[in-house]
Amino acid sequence: MWTSTQYRQLVRGSAWYDLIVTAAFVTPWSFAVLHGLLTTLSQALELPGELPLFEPAHLLMANLFGSVVCMWAVLRIRDPQPVYGRYDAVTRFLFAAWLAYALAHGASSLVVGFLVLELAWGIAQVLPIRGEGACSRSAAQQS
Repeated sequence: MWTSTQYRQLVRGSAWYDLIVTAAFVTPWSFAVLHGLLTTLSQALELPGELPLFEPAHLLMANLFGSVVCMWAVLRIRDPQPVYGRYDAVTRFLFAAWLAYALAHGASSLVVGFLVLELAWGIAQVLPIRGEGACSRSAAQQS
């Protein structure tokens, strides 16, 4: 169970994680560098699964993903509201589902690390906040 202050710090921390991890997805040039590094790492570790070359449409999707996630991260860094943490938790579980789907269909095993982190952040953000339910009920009763 989190205190309100701890939960706001958690929301901000998860946002910083997102910003750091996805910043390289924002431009075609930074993504090309990231893709090259991940390909080299995957080959050096002899990991199973593929990290395919990206065609222009794939690159567009990666850049859109990076742009949206980075902006969502900046919002949560600047204003780490508990409701944003709850929405972020749901988003992380969706991301985890798609990461698991990709793994099941031959994606590089590098994805496992991201899957574990998405689940960890998601679980942390669905844990209760001390006093959250009582405050919500009181506000609802007053209106």
